[in-house]
Amino acid sequence: MAHEHGNSLKLAVPRKVGAQAAPKQKHGQLRLSILGATGSIGQSTLDIITHNPERFAVAAVTANRNAHGLADAAIRVGAERAVLADAEGYGLLKDLLAGTGIGVAAGPEAVEEAATCDAGMVVAAIVGAAGLAPTLAAVKKGRAIALANKECLVCAGSLFMEMADRHGATILPVDSEHNAIFQVLEARNAEQVEKVILTASGGPFRDKTLEEMRSVSPEEALKHPNWDMGQRISIDSATMMNKGFEVIEAHHLYGLPAERLEVLVHPQSAVHGLVQYRDGSLLAQMGTPDMRTPIAHCLAWPERIPVATQRLDLAALGSLTFEKPDGLRFPALPLAYRALETGMAATAALNAADEVAVDAFLRRRIGFLDITAIVERTIETLERAGDLSGCGSIFDVMNVDGAARRLAEGFSRS
Repeated sequence: MAHEHGNSLKLAVPRKVGAQAAPKQKHGQLRLSILGATGSIGQSTLDIITHNPERFAVAAVTANRNAHGLADAAIRVGAERAVLADAEGYGLLKDLLAGTGIGVAAGPEAVEEAATCDAGMVVAAIVGAAGLAPTLAAVKKGRAIALANKECLVCAGSLFMEMADRHGATILPVDSEHNAIFQVLEARNAEQVEKVILTASGGPFRDKTLEEMRSVSPEEALKHPNWDMGQRISIDSATMMNKGFEVIEAHHLYGLPAERLEVLVHPQSAVHGLVQYRDGSLLAQMGTPDMRTPIAHCLAWPERIPVATQRLDLAALGSLTFEKPDGLRFPALPLAYRALETGMAATAALNAADEVAVDAFLRRRIGFLDITAIVERTIETLERAGDLSGCGSIFDVMNVDGAARRLAEGFSRS
């Protein structure tokens, strides 16, 4: 088995996941740089900021190419600057923000500048591999990172966490399951943990047969029963690939080997994560499925702030159920475990191939069951060619990422 970390939980050395000191503030406000302000996580972050203007100031907001959405976001929170990754949108963004006093910039380098600006915390919410470079740039500056970008850990987990440790960056997990684990572990002796349990709703196809899933449409796959999320993560939840990614992320965040990371299907989405201690105690974090709760926990950490979410009514809920995931109907989850055992190159390929396959499904070029099949075929092809032997640098990660994308693109067209 290939593990880039040892078996001790990384929270026991609190510089990585959570730090002993809160992010630096100026004039009583925490300055934020929000990478990916127009996405689902970004929009929820903006909502928290607008309800707590005395606590937060926004140094920068970024988006990929949604100039109108970015301009609205910048004006809404009074950001000092707005940055588009797509340089071609610069003129439109400048026109939209004319007379507001908000600075405008565009291009990948400008996004990295936004990630390293004078802010106490960076909200890393860019979806996909595009979020890797700016988030790493923020880590190198020793910033507190509210981490929502999965690629940093799935593609480059060992390198990312080592870099965070080296530069004294604080990593605060935004993902609801990882944030739940962080809350349960906080201020406790992490060395006494026996295992971590991540919960999964089971997605919209939890009760469907393989034959029924063969003909499902993108619209059906996007209808998550409990969570309101972006397109890719909704499809990944339907295949359970998202839960596989979360297992990989938990390995890097908390240093646990795969055999101590368990997944249970929990359709009510009331329990977001559990930690079992060596004395048999099982502690859980619960709440309604609303991303504003974990985001607010990260933004205010180590304090807590009011969040206007619906409260969990246990009496109304009535019962909580749990079941083992079905690896035959949802092979993406065991595939992710195998990639984790193989090493970082395999998990980088897993993510890249999945991103391509999900896009092909959304464009109706492939069927739902083809998504995981293409990802598996991509990894097997790279493994046979000896291209998954290891990743010692971000350059290596990006090479594997590119190779996996090219293969998956070809498979999705054949």
